[in-house]
Amino acid sequence: MKKCLYLVFLILNVVIGLQQANSQAMPTLGVVASISNDSLLYATGFRMIGETVGKMLSPSLSEAAFEENLQQIKQTKCKLYLCNVLFPGSIKITGPQVDEQRILNYLDTVFYRAKRANVPLIVLGSGGSRRLPEGYNKEQAKKEFASLCRKMAQVAKKYNRTIAIESLNSTETNFLNTLEEAAEIVKMVNHPNFRLNADIYHMMKENEPPQHILDARKYIVYVEIAEKEKRTFPGVVGEDFRPYFQALKTIGYKGPIVIEGRVGDISQEAPAAFAYLTQQLKEVYATK
Repeated sequence: MKKCLYLVFLILNVVIGLQQANSQAMPTLGVVASISNDSLLYATGFRMIGETVGKMLSPSLSEAAFEENLQQIKQTKCKLYLCNVLFPGSIKITGPQVDEQRILNYLDTVFYRAKRANVPLIVLGSGGSRRLPEGYNKEQAKKEFASLCRKMAQVAKKYNRTIAIESLNSTETNFLNTLEEAAEIVKMVNHPNFRLNADIYHMMKENEPPQHILDARKYIVYVEIAEKEKRTFPGVVGEDFRPYFQALKTIGYKGPIVIEGRVGDISQEAPAAFAYLTQQLKEVYATK
């Protein structure tokens, strides 16, 4: 009898173990928002927050101001996972006005501070910085930009941080408007510290299908989201993100999904967005 019970127990453990091995945890949710909203976002259910390089890490901040930021970061309940808007518009990263040494010196301070602040990811969007002059050859721009990004990746490696480049839709810039184009740059750079942000909002604005997530599976380390028309928080209009979530599930994406959008009353819209995204994610991730 004891042997039978032991055998049943063993079989149950094997079955449960297989189920756990085959299951896939839903992505952690976060919001790009002022760090002052940390307690509200944490109480809502979010576990990650994003800020801007300019506010938190920029070389333009005095050491005293940066130390104040460090103290604030230490007290947050949500993890400060990323800083975005890597470059101000005054620093050009494409075209004829690129000052490579200025860029690399700037980055060295940003990543040094990111390491001290324990911020693992820096998002490279910066539409103004990468906007090309009218008539500039885009194929030439891609080669030049990839060469620069390779050097940027070396700085990120020095401080064990990651750069995630973001495609920006054509209303925001004229260079790298699709996930496909951004993935091409990542492939050209070919460096583990230079990866890809799959921003579902920008994908929808450019009418990109979820298939492009599957195509870029090797490079995606981070995902952002907002609704298509007015970049509102998920649930304001009621966008169906499930096809994109299905693509993320298919590639075994293990990073977070972070809202970057326009918000009116964050105390109302953040809880609604958390519930809305959680429901759609459950519908996708509960499906075998």
